[in-house]
Parts: sequence; structure tokens; C-alpha cells
Amino acid sequence: MFESLKKKFSGAIEKISDKISEEEDAASPEKPTSDAKGATTSKKTETPIATDETTELKIPRTSDNIEAVPKKADKNLEDSSEAVPESKKSSQFSIFRRKSKDEKTEEEQVTLDDKVKEKTDSKSSEEATPEDNTGFLSFATHKTISDKDIDDLLFELELALLEGDVALEVAEQIVNSVKDDLVGRKIRRRSDVAEFTREALKRAISEILIVEGPDIKSMVQNARKTGEPLKIMFVGVNGTGKTTTISKIADHYVKEGYTPVIAASDTFRAGAIEQISHHAEKVGVKIIRHQKGADPAAVAYDAVEHARAQKKELVLIDTAGRMQTNVNLMDEMKKIQRVVKPELVIFVGDALTGNDAVDQARKFDEAVGVDGIVLTKADADAKGGSALSIGHVINKSIIFLGVGQSYEDIIEFKPAWMVEQVLGD
Repeated sequence: MFESLKKKFSGAIEKISDKISEEEDAASPEKPTSDAKGATTSKKTETPIATDETTELKIPRTSDNIEAVPKKADKNLEDSSEAVPESKKSSQFSIFRRKSKDEKTEEEQVTLDDKVKEKTDSKSSEEATPEDNTGFLSFATHKTISDKDIDDLLFELELALLEGDVALEVAEQIVNSVKDDLVGRKIRRRSDVAEFTREALKRAISEILIVEGPDIKSMVQNARKTGEPLKIMFVGVNGTGKTTTISKIADHYVKEGYTPVIAASDTFRAGAIEQISHHAEKVGVKIIRHQKGADPAAVAYDAVEHARAQKKELVLIDTAGRMQTNVNLMDEMKKIQRVVKPELVIFVGDALTGNDAVDQARKFDEAVGVDGIVLTKADADAKGGSALSIGHVINKSIIFLGVGQSYEDIIEFKPAWMVEQVLGD
């Protein structure tokens, strides 16, 4: 059910998430570049160390110098030690002490350079793999979604919705709502984009679907208390499933403990009276009928009087299917409305007809004033455009959805259920 619509929204979420992620990746420095920089830094740090090592090799160590002096030289030195003054002797050995001190200084310098190298390598390694507090590689410090990030993708979404039989004004409102919700939002990781987009779509669709409508259950309960039956007239074009829908609703309220009566006011179509009579018998509901060609308003009036006399809570009035452009049949429907004064006028539309159902609902609303909507064949509707659009366009709530051929295949429409159908997992 509504598979096409679900795919369109899922595709939009994925595209927006991918585009913003790609733009952020392109704007951020690439990791290999950072590694290269780190390597360069490391090499630069190593350069003075190599020089120091070379210097160290060139400087003779004290112990090595002493061992390198030939024994003959040592003997001559000893022999002449008496002739050399004490100050001069001290001067000669001070050379070795200075060299030993210089060597120690350079060894300390090498050690210090090694520590600097370790710190530099450690820092460059950390810069190459930054992590956020959650332990995942960071996506963005604070990426802010802008108009240019999503304008093209939202335009594609709008076109996709129009292809899915979503009314133009509804498609525009969804796109504008999502845009207003997303632009200016700050994101920190890739998953945020998909999450924010999904939530924005949920809010946009909920705003479209939530329309104040009648509470039929409360009205039927009040009818039981007052003794005045609740009168509901069903209107719509030929072939939308009005007769079957009336039978399903009758069965629904029988199971709720109420006692409906059906008025066979479609006296125009051949076989209509026999069809509704068959369904009434199947669900165990009384039917009021006249001969074919009789006055539809008279049939409806008799059904209301029967309900009052028998203390029945609900009168369901069938009418002839007619195109919204058929003036004579539309006038006939208005006559029924004047005679029995129904509390509710329900438009029955075929979900498979898409935008045609929306146009039909608008025309019937202008002619007799529609209070609620029943969409039939919703189980076979892959697009879902009419279900999303029809209530918003005429500002009337969807009350029931027909979802199969059996009498029990009718469900009360809930906006949250519809949102879950098109955006759920």
C-alpha cells in the first residue's frame, strides 16, 4: 500500500543525506593530505637529529682519545712531566675535560631532540585521525544546511510527488515545509542529515493529513440517547464503490452494537436496488426500497421515519452515482438533502483515480457540502497521491479507507498510520 510514495520519500532522504555528506567531504581536508603533512613534519624534525648524530661521531670521546695515545708518548709525557710547570700541565689536561663536557652537553641535546621528535610524531598522528566524543570519525564540526544544499533535490521531490498523483498545492506545501525545517539546521555527523530530513517530512505530511472532522462514534452514541437517528448521505461518481462501502459501514456499526437501516435511494441505475438489497441481507440490516424510477427523496424520507419508529440509531442513504458535471442528477441529490436534512454528507472516492478523485471531491463539496471522505481500493493504490491530497484540498477529513473486498475490510483512517505507511521502516 502506497509503495510508490514510500519509495519517493525514502529516495529524497537518501539523496539529501548523500549530497550534504559529499559536499562536506569535499570541503574538509583529506586524510591522506594530513598524513603527508604529518610525515613532512616528522622528516623536518628528524633533520637536526641526523646532524647531531653526525656531529657526535666527529667529536672524539675522552676515553677513546686517551686509549689512542701511544705508550711511547705516555712515557715521554711522564719523563717530561717534571720539566713542565704545573700550570702548563693543568692546561694540557683541561683540553680533555672541556671535550668531555662538550660531549655530555651534546648527548643531552640528542636526548632532548629525541623527546621533541616523539612528541611531534605523536601530535601529527593525533591530527591525522581526529575523533569526536563518541569515538567515531568526525563528520563536521558544525555543518549548517543552506538553501543551495537542498534546493535542487527538493525540486526533484516535488516533481516525483506530482508524478505520484499528489495535488500541486500539497506537493508545494510539503517541499516548502521541509525546506523551512532543514535550512539553518546544524549537523555534526552523517546520520543527522537523514534523521532531520525524515522528521521534517513526517511533520510536513502530518500537517497535510490532520484535518478536523466529525466524530461519527460520538454522534451515533448521542443518537441513541436522544432517539433521533443519525442520517448519513453518501455521494460520488459511478463505479467508486458507494454501495459496497455503505454495506461495510453498516456491518462495522452492527459489530459495534448499533442498529443501522439502509435507504436504497439510487433508483436511477439498473440493478442498483437489487445490489444494495443483497448486501443488506448479507450483513443483517433492514433496507427501505421503492420501485426503480421512484423519487429518491421519498425513499430516504421513509427510511428516516422507519428508524425513528424502531429506535434505530443510524440511517445510511445510498444515492445514484453521477458525474459532478451532470446538473440534473446533482439537483436530485440536493433535493434529498433538503427533505431529510442529513447530519453528514460523505464523499466516496476511488483512490486509484488519483487527482481525479480530488477534483470530484471539490465539485461535490461545492454542490452539496461534503463533511467527510471515504477512499475505496486503498489496498491497491501504489501511488498514494489521492490519500495524501484529497482531505487537504477540500479541508475535509478522511474517515474510512476501504482495504479489500470483504465486509470487514474497512478501517478508520488515522493520520499517524498514514505517516507510518509512507515513512516507516
